[in-house]
Amino acid sequence: MKHKIIIATLLSGSILSASAQKAELVKVVKVPKQNKVDILIGGKPFTSFNYPDSLEKPFLYPVHAPNGTVVTRGFPLDPRPGDPTDHPHHIGIWFNYENVNGLDFWNNSYAIAKEKKSQYGWVKTDHVLSMLSGTKGKLTFHANWVNQANDKLLDEKTTFTFSGTAHERIIDRVTTLTANTDVTFNDAKDGLMGLRLAHELQIPSNQPQKFTDDKGNVTIVAPGSDKIPNGTYLTSEGKKGDDAWSTRGTWCKVYGKMGTDSISIAIIDHPKNFNYPTFWHARGYGLFAANPLGEKAFTKAKTKPDLHLTKGQSVTFRYRIVVQSGDNTLAPKTITALAKQFAAP
Repeated sequence: MKHKIIIATLLSGSILSASAQKAELVKVVKVPKQNKVDILIGGKPFTSFNYPDSLEKPFLYPVHAPNGTVVTRGFPLDPRPGDPTDHPHHIGIWFNYENVNGLDFWNNSYAIAKEKKSQYGWVKTDHVLSMLSGTKGKLTFHANWVNQANDKLLDEKTTFTFSGTAHERIIDRVTTLTANTDVTFNDAKDGLMGLRLAHELQIPSNQPQKFTDDKGNVTIVAPGSDKIPNGTYLTSEGKKGDDAWSTRGTWCKVYGKMGTDSISIAIIDHPKNFNYPTFWHARGYGLFAANPLGEKAFTKAKTKPDLHLTKGQSVTFRYRIVVQSGDNTLAPKTITALAKQFAAP
């Protein structure tokens, strides 16, 4: 029987399922001698929390559907044949921002020249505070948002809660940022909670595309020659395809095929998040992000609701990521119902 896979990113709250299923055991396991924690659900790999000193932020990578399909791009860590090689800072699922007191945390990667690194920020994980396995797995970590001189702008405390069934995987992310000095998140387009989609979920493009093979060789493909992408977007407000970008909505969904499987990814915003409902930084080339902090960048508005934190002040963002497999993808009415349930007190 054909399996269909659904990924939904929702805001925190009680675990909600499209159908009542038996919870599978979640194992949260520290990898010896590596800055890495593996998460297994039902005995199968789901994702890993990676926080290597050599990279500029922590992230979840790769992300598996319940049937084992990897729904995140492989490049740059483990390129798969045909993987696009743009934006090397797009790795798995991550959380950071383009302009914090003028420092760019989002775009930092090995591609930035050494003489320009001072313009970029790092999110450095210094402690995994706790891990728990069971019907729900939990992982809590602390990180510092710093400049090149290691001056700290923000303390980050994040808790992931992992759960799942035979056809569903859920990540709840609760991130609290506390200012170590006065901090402004200046209006910018690149943020906040990002996910880089597998090649198949991109929107088909008439522009030249850059790819890498399994040996790392880069090839430029002529416009219209890339036949792999078949995805598109749909928002709660009915915006479709590339028209979803820069618009507001309570949710946005990307969907397409990976092999014989149907894939849907929906991000649902929560009314308690800053500047709700969020803007969708949903790009056809595979970046799918929710960014409530880029109003002027997205709309060319004269005013911009920058987020300011005085020293000691905190802000909390909550997201849920659901990976679900079954015979049906998430219908718009189902996503809307889930949004209403999570918005309720």
